[in-house]
Amino acid sequence: MGFTMGLNLLLLVAMVATNILSLYHLSTTIISPKPPTSPTPNPVPDHLLRQLQTIRATINHLTRLQPNPSTAARASTSPVPSDLLLYTNLSPIASACRHHPDLLHQYMNYTPFTTCPAASSAAAEPLILRGCHPLPRRRCFSPTPTKLPHALPTNPFSPIPESSVLWSSYKCKTFDCFNPDLGFDVKKEKTKFLSYKTDLDLPISQLTEIAKKSKTVLRLGLDIGGGTATFAAQMKEQNVTVITTTMSLGAPYNEAAALRGLVPLHLPLQQRLPVFDGVLDLVRCGHAVNRWIPVQAMEFLLYDVDRVLRGGGLFWVDRFFSKGVDLEEVYGPLIGKLGYKKVKWAVGKKTDSSGVKNGEVYLTALLQKPVSR
Repeated sequence: MGFTMGLNLLLLVAMVATNILSLYHLSTTIISPKPPTSPTPNPVPDHLLRQLQTIRATINHLTRLQPNPSTAARASTSPVPSDLLLYTNLSPIASACRHHPDLLHQYMNYTPFTTCPAASSAAAEPLILRGCHPLPRRRCFSPTPTKLPHALPTNPFSPIPESSVLWSSYKCKTFDCFNPDLGFDVKKEKTKFLSYKTDLDLPISQLTEIAKKSKTVLRLGLDIGGGTATFAAQMKEQNVTVITTTMSLGAPYNEAAALRGLVPLHLPLQQRLPVFDGVLDLVRCGHAVNRWIPVQAMEFLLYDVDRVLRGGGLFWVDRFFSKGVDLEEVYGPLIGKLGYKKVKWAVGKKTDSSGVKNGEVYLTALLQKPVSR
Protein backbone atom coordinates (compact mmCIF):
# COMPACT_ATOMS: atom_id res chain seq x y z
CA MET A 1 0.00 0.00 0.00
CA GLY A 2 2.80 2.42 0.97
CA PHE A 3 4.71 1.64 -2.25
CA THR A 4 1.63 2.41 -4.39
CA MET A 5 0.88 5.66 -2.50
CA GLY A 6 4.52 6.72 -2.96
CA LEU A 7 4.35 6.12 -6.69
CA ASN A 8 1.10 8.07 -6.95
CA LEU A 9 2.65 11.01 -5.05
CA LEU A 10 5.70 11.05 -7.35
CA LEU A 11 3.41 10.88 -10.37
CA LEU A 12 1.38 13.84 -9.07
CA VAL A 13 4.52 15.92 -8.44
CA ALA A 14 5.80 15.16 -11.95
CA MET A 15 2.49 16.19 -13.53
CA VAL A 16 2.41 19.46 -11.52
CA ALA A 17 5.98 20.21 -12.60
CA THR A 18 4.98 19.65 -16.23
CA ASN A 19 2.09 22.12 -15.94
CA ILE A 20 4.31 24.75 -14.27
CA LEU A 21 6.92 24.46 -17.02
CA SER A 22 4.21 24.69 -19.67
CA LEU A 23 2.82 27.90 -18.08
CA TYR A 24 6.33 29.31 -17.90
CA HIS A 25 6.87 28.68 -21.59
CA LEU A 26 3.51 30.26 -22.50
CA SER A 27 4.24 33.35 -20.42
CA THR A 28 7.64 33.85 -22.02
CA THR A 29 6.19 33.57 -25.52
CA ILE A 30 3.37 36.05 -24.70
CA ILE A 31 5.69 38.66 -23.10
CA SER A 32 8.33 38.45 -25.82
CA PRO A 33 7.22 40.32 -28.97
CA LYS A 34 7.23 38.31 -32.14
CA PRO A 35 9.44 39.54 -34.95
CA PRO A 36 7.17 41.06 -37.59
CA THR A 37 9.07 39.50 -40.47
CA SER A 38 9.06 35.90 -39.13
CA PRO A 39 5.74 34.01 -39.29
CA THR A 40 7.16 30.93 -37.50
CA PRO A 41 6.81 30.75 -33.69
CA ASN A 42 9.85 30.88 -31.42
CA PRO A 43 11.36 27.42 -30.89
CA VAL A 44 11.15 25.91 -27.44
CA PRO A 45 14.44 26.50 -25.59
CA ASP A 46 16.72 23.46 -25.48
CA HIS A 47 16.98 23.44 -21.70
CA LEU A 48 13.18 23.48 -21.42
CA LEU A 49 12.86 20.62 -23.90
CA ARG A 50 15.34 18.55 -21.93
CA GLN A 51 13.42 19.19 -18.70
CA LEU A 52 10.11 18.26 -20.31
CA GLN A 53 11.60 15.08 -21.79
CA THR A 54 13.01 14.12 -18.41
CA ILE A 55 9.66 14.63 -16.70
CA ARG A 56 7.79 12.69 -19.40
CA ALA A 57 10.28 9.83 -19.14
CA THR A 58 9.78 9.84 -15.36
CA ILE A 59 6.00 9.74 -15.76
CA ASN A 60 6.24 6.84 -18.25
CA HIS A 61 8.59 4.95 -15.92
CA LEU A 62 6.34 5.48 -12.91
CA THR A 63 3.31 4.42 -14.95
CA ARG A 64 5.03 1.18 -15.93
CA LEU A 65 5.88 0.58 -12.29
CA GLN A 66 2.23 0.88 -11.30
CA PRO A 67 1.09 -2.67 -10.48
CA ASN A 68 -1.89 -4.23 -12.18
CA PRO A 69 -4.91 -3.36 -9.98
CA SER A 70 -6.11 -6.95 -9.65
CA THR A 71 -2.59 -8.22 -8.94
CA ALA A 72 -1.91 -5.41 -6.51
CA ALA A 73 -5.12 -6.10 -4.67
CA ARG A 74 -4.17 -9.73 -4.20
CA ALA A 75 -0.59 -8.90 -3.22
CA SER A 76 -1.61 -6.22 -0.72
CA THR A 77 -3.72 -8.65 1.26
CA SER A 78 -0.66 -10.60 2.37
CA PRO A 79 2.63 -9.30 3.79
CA VAL A 80 5.83 -9.65 1.79
CA PRO A 81 7.70 -12.78 2.97
CA SER A 82 10.61 -11.81 5.20
CA ASP A 83 13.15 -13.91 3.30
CA LEU A 84 12.13 -12.24 0.03
CA LEU A 85 12.93 -8.84 1.55
CA LEU A 86 16.23 -10.19 2.86
CA TYR A 87 17.25 -11.77 -0.45
CA THR A 88 16.52 -8.60 -2.45
CA ASN A 89 19.20 -6.87 -0.38
CA LEU A 90 21.73 -9.57 -1.28
CA SER A 91 21.13 -10.24 -4.96
CA PRO A 92 19.01 -8.80 -7.80
CA ILE A 93 15.84 -10.63 -8.79
CA ALA A 94 14.79 -11.10 -12.43
CA SER A 95 12.70 -8.13 -13.56
CA ALA A 96 9.86 -10.38 -14.77
CA CYS A 97 9.32 -11.57 -11.20
CA ARG A 98 7.73 -8.26 -10.21
CA HIS A 99 4.89 -8.87 -12.68
CA HIS A 100 3.80 -11.93 -10.67
CA PRO A 101 3.98 -10.91 -7.00
CA ASP A 102 1.34 -13.45 -5.97
CA LEU A 103 3.39 -16.37 -7.32
CA LEU A 104 6.63 -14.89 -6.02
CA HIS A 105 5.18 -14.49 -2.52
CA GLN A 106 3.87 -18.05 -2.68
CA TYR A 107 7.31 -19.33 -3.65
CA MET A 108 9.08 -17.42 -0.87
CA ASN A 109 6.43 -18.09 1.79
CA TYR A 110 8.15 -20.53 4.15
CA THR A 111 9.65 -20.71 7.60
CA PRO A 112 13.44 -20.40 7.37
CA PHE A 113 15.52 -23.45 8.34
CA THR A 114 12.56 -25.84 8.03
CA THR A 115 11.31 -28.06 5.20
CA CYS A 116 10.10 -26.14 2.15
CA PRO A 117 6.29 -26.36 1.95
CA ALA A 118 4.91 -28.18 -1.08
CA ALA A 119 2.61 -25.24 -1.86
CA SER A 120 5.52 -22.82 -2.13
CA SER A 121 7.64 -25.16 -4.24
CA ALA A 122 4.69 -25.64 -6.62
CA ALA A 123 5.09 -22.02 -7.71
CA ALA A 124 8.62 -22.60 -9.04
CA GLU A 125 7.87 -23.79 -12.58
CA PRO A 126 4.99 -21.33 -13.18
CA LEU A 127 7.40 -18.52 -12.24
CA ILE A 128 10.17 -19.87 -14.49
CA LEU A 129 7.81 -20.17 -17.46
CA ARG A 130 6.75 -16.54 -16.92
CA GLY A 131 10.33 -15.33 -17.19
CA CYS A 132 11.12 -15.17 -13.49
CA HIS A 133 14.42 -16.96 -13.82
CA PRO A 134 16.75 -17.60 -12.14
CA LEU A 135 14.56 -17.98 -9.09
CA PRO A 136 15.61 -16.42 -5.78
CA ARG A 137 17.51 -18.70 -3.45
CA ARG A 138 15.66 -19.97 -0.38
CA ARG A 139 16.69 -20.95 3.15
CA CYS A 140 14.58 -24.07 3.53
CA PHE A 141 15.23 -27.78 3.11
CA SER A 142 14.00 -29.55 -0.02
CA PRO A 143 11.89 -32.59 0.89
CA THR A 144 13.30 -36.02 0.07
CA PRO A 145 11.59 -39.39 -0.47
CA THR A 146 11.02 -41.44 2.67
CA LYS A 147 12.21 -44.64 0.97
CA LEU A 148 15.49 -44.85 -0.86
CA PRO A 149 16.56 -47.64 -3.23
CA HIS A 150 19.33 -49.97 -2.13
CA ALA A 151 21.37 -48.88 -5.16
CA LEU A 152 20.98 -46.38 -7.97
CA PRO A 153 21.36 -47.61 -11.56
CA THR A 154 24.70 -47.10 -13.28
CA ASN A 155 23.27 -48.06 -16.68
CA PRO A 156 20.99 -45.29 -18.02
CA PHE A 157 18.71 -47.91 -19.57
CA SER A 158 18.14 -49.84 -16.33
CA PRO A 159 14.70 -49.53 -14.70
CA ILE A 160 14.26 -46.16 -12.96
CA PRO A 161 13.58 -46.60 -9.21
CA GLU A 162 10.14 -45.11 -8.56
CA SER A 163 10.72 -44.80 -4.81
CA SER A 164 13.24 -42.02 -5.48
CA VAL A 165 10.60 -39.68 -6.92
CA LEU A 166 8.36 -37.33 -4.93
CA TRP A 167 5.05 -38.15 -6.58
CA SER A 168 2.95 -35.62 -4.66
CA SER A 169 3.53 -33.02 -7.39
CA TYR A 170 2.15 -35.23 -10.17
CA LYS A 171 -1.18 -36.84 -11.00
CA CYS A 172 0.51 -40.09 -11.94
CA LYS A 173 2.11 -42.02 -9.09
CA THR A 174 4.13 -44.52 -11.16
CA PHE A 175 6.10 -44.37 -14.40
CA ASP A 176 3.76 -46.92 -15.98
CA CYS A 177 0.95 -44.37 -15.68
CA PHE A 178 2.52 -42.09 -18.27
CA ASN A 179 2.21 -42.37 -22.04
CA PRO A 180 5.13 -44.55 -23.25
CA ASP A 181 6.07 -41.82 -25.75
CA LEU A 182 6.97 -39.43 -22.93
CA GLY A 183 10.28 -41.15 -22.29
CA PHE A 184 9.74 -43.11 -19.08
CA ASP A 185 9.65 -46.57 -20.71
CA VAL A 186 13.39 -47.35 -20.73
CA LYS A 187 12.92 -50.43 -22.90
CA LYS A 188 11.42 -48.26 -25.62
CA GLU A 189 13.96 -45.50 -25.06
CA LYS A 190 16.82 -47.94 -25.59
CA THR A 191 15.92 -48.26 -29.28
CA LYS A 192 15.83 -44.52 -30.02
CA PHE A 193 18.49 -42.74 -32.10
CA LEU A 194 19.83 -46.08 -33.36
CA SER A 195 17.87 -47.01 -36.50
CA TYR A 196 17.26 -45.43 -39.91
CA LYS A 197 13.73 -45.68 -41.29
CA THR A 198 13.21 -42.42 -43.17
CA ASP A 199 15.30 -39.45 -44.25
CA LEU A 200 14.14 -37.68 -41.09
CA ASP A 201 16.17 -40.11 -38.98
CA LEU A 202 19.78 -39.48 -38.03
CA PRO A 203 21.15 -42.55 -36.21
CA ILE A 204 24.02 -41.96 -33.83
CA SER A 205 26.22 -44.23 -35.95
CA GLN A 206 25.65 -41.91 -38.93
CA LEU A 207 26.20 -38.84 -36.75
CA THR A 208 29.57 -40.09 -35.51
CA GLU A 209 30.60 -41.10 -39.03
CA ILE A 210 29.78 -37.62 -40.34
CA ALA A 211 31.76 -36.10 -37.48
CA LYS A 212 34.80 -38.21 -38.36
CA LYS A 213 34.64 -37.30 -42.03
CA SER A 214 34.37 -33.62 -41.20
CA LYS A 215 37.20 -33.95 -38.67
CA THR A 216 34.94 -32.85 -35.82
CA VAL A 217 35.63 -34.44 -32.45
CA LEU A 218 32.51 -35.09 -30.36
CA ARG A 219 33.20 -34.81 -26.63
CA LEU A 220 30.72 -32.32 -25.15
CA GLY A 221 27.12 -31.70 -26.18
CA LEU A 222 23.87 -30.06 -25.17
CA ASP A 223 20.36 -31.40 -25.77
CA ILE A 224 17.74 -28.62 -25.66
CA GLY A 225 14.34 -29.79 -24.45
CA GLY A 226 15.59 -33.36 -24.13
CA GLY A 227 12.89 -34.80 -21.83
CA THR A 228 14.26 -37.72 -19.83
CA ALA A 229 17.70 -37.35 -21.47
CA THR A 230 17.59 -40.41 -23.73
CA PHE A 231 19.86 -38.77 -26.31
CA ALA A 232 22.39 -38.09 -23.55
CA ALA A 233 22.08 -41.72 -22.48
CA GLN A 234 22.82 -42.99 -25.99
CA MET A 235 25.76 -40.61 -26.40
CA LYS A 236 27.14 -41.76 -23.06
CA GLU A 237 27.64 -45.14 -24.72
CA GLN A 238 29.89 -43.29 -27.20
CA ASN A 239 31.89 -41.63 -24.40
CA VAL A 240 30.32 -38.26 -25.23
CA THR A 241 29.07 -36.11 -22.34
CA VAL A 242 25.72 -34.46 -23.07
CA ILE A 243 23.79 -32.27 -20.65
CA THR A 244 20.03 -31.89 -21.09
CA THR A 245 17.74 -28.90 -20.59
CA THR A 246 14.31 -30.01 -19.46
CA MET A 247 11.29 -28.95 -17.43
CA SER A 248 9.09 -31.10 -15.19
CA LEU A 249 5.73 -30.05 -16.61
CA GLY A 250 3.26 -32.61 -15.33
CA ALA A 251 5.86 -35.37 -15.21
CA PRO A 252 9.20 -35.95 -13.40
CA TYR A 253 11.52 -35.38 -16.36
CA ASN A 254 14.34 -33.84 -14.30
CA GLU A 255 14.11 -36.54 -11.65
CA ALA A 256 14.11 -39.35 -14.22
CA ALA A 257 17.13 -37.94 -16.07
CA ALA A 258 19.11 -37.63 -12.84
CA LEU A 259 18.15 -41.13 -11.68
CA ARG A 260 19.52 -42.43 -14.98
CA GLY A 261 22.89 -40.94 -14.04
CA LEU A 262 22.60 -38.01 -16.46
CA VAL A 263 22.76 -34.25 -15.93
CA PRO A 264 19.47 -32.32 -16.25
CA LEU A 265 19.37 -28.52 -16.37
CA HIS A 266 16.07 -27.14 -15.07
CA LEU A 267 15.85 -24.51 -17.77
CA PRO A 268 13.08 -23.02 -19.97
CA LEU A 269 13.54 -22.50 -23.69
CA GLN A 270 13.55 -18.70 -23.39
CA GLN A 271 16.47 -18.67 -20.95
CA ARG A 272 20.04 -17.98 -22.06
CA LEU A 273 22.03 -21.22 -22.16
CA PRO A 274 24.22 -21.40 -19.02
CA VAL A 275 27.31 -22.40 -20.99
CA PHE A 276 30.39 -20.37 -21.87
CA ASP A 277 31.04 -19.21 -25.42
CA GLY A 278 32.44 -21.66 -27.98
CA VAL A 279 32.91 -24.71 -25.76
CA LEU A 280 30.49 -27.33 -27.15
CA ASP A 281 31.03 -29.77 -30.00
CA LEU A 282 27.35 -30.60 -30.54
CA VAL A 283 23.92 -29.04 -29.86
CA ARG A 284 20.66 -30.84 -30.54
CA CYS A 285 17.16 -29.32 -30.55
CA GLY A 286 14.39 -31.88 -30.15
CA HIS A 287 10.59 -31.78 -30.35
CA ALA A 288 10.30 -29.01 -27.75
CA VAL A 289 11.65 -26.56 -30.34
CA ASN A 290 8.89 -26.11 -32.90
CA ARG A 291 6.62 -23.58 -34.59
CA TRP A 292 4.82 -22.68 -31.37
CA ILE A 293 7.85 -20.64 -30.31
CA PRO A 294 7.54 -16.99 -31.46
CA VAL A 295 9.79 -16.25 -34.42
CA GLN A 296 11.86 -13.61 -32.62
CA ALA A 297 12.35 -15.93 -29.63
CA MET A 298 13.42 -18.65 -32.06
CA GLU A 299 15.97 -16.31 -33.62
CA PHE A 300 17.49 -15.49 -30.22
CA LEU A 301 17.63 -19.22 -29.44
CA LEU A 302 19.46 -19.99 -32.69
CA TYR A 303 22.07 -17.32 -32.07
CA ASP A 304 22.52 -18.53 -28.50
CA VAL A 305 23.23 -21.99 -29.95
CA ASP A 306 25.80 -20.37 -32.23
CA ARG A 307 27.35 -18.67 -29.21
CA VAL A 308 28.03 -21.91 -27.31
CA LEU A 309 29.18 -23.97 -30.33
CA ARG A 310 32.87 -24.00 -31.14
CA GLY A 311 34.08 -23.46 -34.68
CA GLY A 312 33.40 -26.61 -36.70
CA GLY A 313 30.79 -27.80 -34.17
CA LEU A 314 27.56 -29.53 -35.23
CA PHE A 315 23.99 -28.26 -34.78
CA TRP A 316 21.28 -30.93 -35.08
CA VAL A 317 17.70 -29.75 -35.66
CA ASP A 318 15.75 -32.95 -34.96
CA ARG A 319 12.23 -33.12 -36.40
CA PHE A 320 11.36 -29.46 -36.11
CA PHE A 321 7.76 -29.08 -37.28
CA SER A 322 5.94 -26.14 -38.84
CA LYS A 323 3.59 -25.40 -41.68
CA GLY A 324 5.21 -26.19 -45.00
CA VAL A 325 4.87 -22.63 -46.29
CA ASP A 326 6.36 -21.25 -43.06
CA LEU A 327 9.38 -23.53 -43.38
CA GLU A 328 10.07 -22.15 -46.86
CA GLU A 329 9.37 -18.49 -46.11
CA VAL A 330 10.27 -18.08 -42.42
CA TYR A 331 12.18 -20.84 -40.66
CA GLY A 332 14.39 -21.96 -43.53
CA PRO A 333 15.73 -18.43 -44.13
CA LEU A 334 16.00 -17.92 -40.36
CA ILE A 335 18.28 -20.94 -40.03
CA GLY A 336 20.11 -19.90 -43.18
CA LYS A 337 21.17 -16.61 -41.53
CA LEU A 338 23.60 -18.61 -39.39
CA GLY A 339 25.69 -19.29 -42.47
CA TYR A 340 26.25 -22.94 -41.50
CA LYS A 341 27.15 -25.70 -43.92
CA LYS A 342 24.18 -27.98 -44.63
CA VAL A 343 25.44 -31.50 -43.97
CA LYS A 344 21.89 -32.89 -43.97
CA TRP A 345 18.56 -31.23 -44.81
CA ALA A 346 15.52 -33.51 -44.98
CA VAL A 347 11.85 -32.51 -45.07
CA GLY A 348 8.92 -34.90 -44.63
CA LYS A 349 5.18 -34.62 -44.13
CA LYS A 350 3.77 -34.67 -40.60
CA THR A 351 1.15 -37.36 -40.98
CA ASP A 352 -0.79 -37.14 -37.71
CA SER A 353 -4.21 -35.44 -37.56
CA SER A 354 -2.78 -32.03 -36.66
CA GLY A 355 -0.15 -32.26 -39.37
CA VAL A 356 -2.65 -33.18 -42.09
CA LYS A 357 -5.10 -30.49 -40.96
CA ASN A 358 -2.52 -27.69 -40.83
CA GLY A 359 -0.27 -28.77 -43.70
CA GLU A 360 2.66 -29.31 -41.36
CA VAL A 361 6.03 -30.82 -42.19
CA TYR A 362 9.07 -32.06 -40.28
CA LEU A 363 12.59 -30.80 -40.79
CA THR A 364 15.70 -32.72 -39.78
CA ALA A 365 18.89 -30.80 -40.40
CA LEU A 366 22.52 -31.30 -39.46
CA LEU A 367 24.51 -28.09 -39.81
CA GLN A 368 28.19 -27.33 -39.26
CA LYS A 369 29.37 -24.04 -37.88
CA PRO A 370 32.19 -22.33 -39.84
CA VAL A 371 35.60 -22.90 -38.33
CA SER A 372 36.24 -19.16 -38.21
CA ARG A 373 34.21 -16.01 -38.78
